[in-house]
Amino acid sequence: MTEDTLAGRLADIDARVAHAARAVGRSPAEITRIVVTKFHPASLVSELHRLGVRDVGENRQQEFSAKVGDVGPLEGLRWHFVGQAQTKKARAIRASAAVVHSVDRAKLADALDRAGDGMPPLDVLLQVNLTDDVGRGGVAPDELEGLAEHVAGCGTLVLRGVMAVAPLGQEAAPAFDALAGYAERVRRVAPDATWMSAGMTADFAEAIAAGATHLRIGSAITGPRPDRG
Repeated sequence: MTEDTLAGRLADIDARVAHAARAVGRSPAEITRIVVTKFHPASLVSELHRLGVRDVGENRQQEFSAKVGDVGPLEGLRWHFVGQAQTKKARAIRASAAVVHSVDRAKLADALDRAGDGMPPLDVLLQVNLTDDVGRGGVAPDELEGLAEHVAGCGTLVLRGVMAVAPLGQEAAPAFDALAGYAERVRRVAPDATWMSAGMTADFAEAIAAGATHLRIGSAITGPRPDRG
């Protein structure tokens, strides 16, 4: 993919995000666009940075850590870990992430907290399970306030808000409306937890309408994932 093609895709997504925001009376400036670069080479992150991207997301720890090392320090670049996190990999995630979107249990929060000794505070979001499948990632809604209180008490973590993935095969809008309600519940515990990470390539307009502040956009910008064959 040429840099002109990448720039065109960024511009197209940003225009669509701006349109969706204004359609519901919101300012596009309220919304952070995170480019998810799963399976793409580290060189793509460098190209994105040259084009002004400052928020990049990954969802697998091993690839995440390797890519951060390959890219090296780039001014203003913020790495978001957006995938399911194993407690045993918390230290490796903490070493590279500026934001972790997928805290869904107290043990993970504690592991990330312990790994932060001597490090800057880590922004975290609580991932909420919007389905009835307990095997899906995310805290159950009836356990949300308890987890929020626990994370708020972790000295090296900063509770920023909530995150979720819309259920497969269902309309996204009702799920994101429910997430907005859960976000309000978290703000009763932590009033500054105003972030809502929701919306991907196929459903970011619905997420914006529900109040999303952070979008996780992949293939619409990066193109199809490379064959891992």
